[in-house]
Amino acid sequence: MSHFVLFRFLRIWSISLLLTALFPRASYAQHDMSEHQGHNQEQSSTFIDSTLQHDSSGTSAQPNSAQVTMFMIMKGNWMLMFHGEAFLNAIQQNGPRGGDKVFSTNWFMPMAQRQVGPGQLTLRTMISLEPATVTGRFYPELFQQGETAFGRPINDGQHPHDFFMELAALYDIKMGEHTLLSFYAAPVGDPAMGPPAYPHRISASENPLAPLGHHMQDSTHIASDVVTAGFTYKFARIEASGFHGREPDEFRWNIDSGKIDSWSTRLTIQPGQNWSAQYSFAQLTSPESLHPGEDIQRMTASIMYNRNFAHGSWATMLLWGHNHTLPEGENFNGYLAESTLRFATNNHVWGAIENTDRTTELLLGHNLEPPGFRETFLARVQAYTFGYDRDIKLLPHLSTAIGGQLTLYGKPESLTLIYGEHPTGVIVFLRIRPAQTQIHSHH
Repeated sequence: MSHFVLFRFLRIWSISLLLTALFPRASYAQHDMSEHQGHNQEQSSTFIDSTLQHDSSGTSAQPNSAQVTMFMIMKGNWMLMFHGEAFLNAIQQNGPRGGDKVFSTNWFMPMAQRQVGPGQLTLRTMISLEPATVTGRFYPELFQQGETAFGRPINDGQHPHDFFMELAALYDIKMGEHTLLSFYAAPVGDPAMGPPAYPHRISASENPLAPLGHHMQDSTHIASDVVTAGFTYKFARIEASGFHGREPDEFRWNIDSGKIDSWSTRLTIQPGQNWSAQYSFAQLTSPESLHPGEDIQRMTASIMYNRNFAHGSWATMLLWGHNHTLPEGENFNGYLAESTLRFATNNHVWGAIENTDRTTELLLGHNLEPPGFRETFLARVQAYTFGYDRDIKLLPHLSTAIGGQLTLYGKPESLTLIYGEHPTGVIVFLRIRPAQTQIHSHH
């Protein structure tokens, strides 16, 4: 069954890429998509309209006013879409634990939608070339923790995404003007847990790096064997998911699988066009390969705000993530505030503040865990990030930006010997993504 689903998604993805290649210089224009249910990318009028776009990770939500750029083309009854982004990065970090590297973070999402029976069918794939563009199975990021490389814990580094980040089918049935019943199934996908994953958040759209709290906030965005059901009424949605709890292994080209042994639930509220809030809870069974006997209860809560104005927009998010380990009873928290301002059409400035718990595994560096090692609370660290980029006209129909960001870290004095007095990271990058929502009819 999984091979059949994979074949169907690869076929849709190939068609999307082919159509994009066939019409690279077509005359594109902004198009009123009100006749195509759920596709008005200018601004969704209701939470249900926004939900039917399915332009975020899994079934997560951003404010109705959030604008996502993509290529769109009609082929018969199918609406084919393609969006994503790629960063080419050069990073340098100081101190004894600092590193430098040239690498690319990237993701690409082809989608296909049409009416089937009483509802809307969405087929969606997300892939990443990071298994090839991030060498050594991680890129440097001071104080980051999570997953493994060559059987060792990754400390001061971020793992690449899997090649298959998502293979999903979604089906939505409108049961009235204000009511929507939704279903989601994915051999690889994102259960109802947390806000949109950081690569998709408009408030983090220009930041090429993962937040330090990623593994307490949204790391389940790549999970195996996910099934989700959701019910939306007016401005509120309740969802429940079942999925395989083990995080992806370090072999990033394959598709992991396992029995459904974990679950999550999420409540999302959209109190206005510019606001979105969620609270979620998950029971994760044996998520980490280095600690197979440890289960995790995870809670997240977030508030997102987006405001559009002439020649720009402002997006902000506040996020809390919490891990409670079982049976040890350890508690770890991560707090994040991030904001991105687009102004004068082609300019972005952004910032992020993090306050995140780190574990004793950080002391191991890139060494193996010793026999009997027990992971406990070590310290709370802070990260202060500031960045700027500017779009330049380089390729037709693509938004290309050159920019950079600076991150300053705060830590307790006990970690000075390991990290130095003032650990700092600097990154410069080239970023590419679709320039605007574009549609071309082709019958």
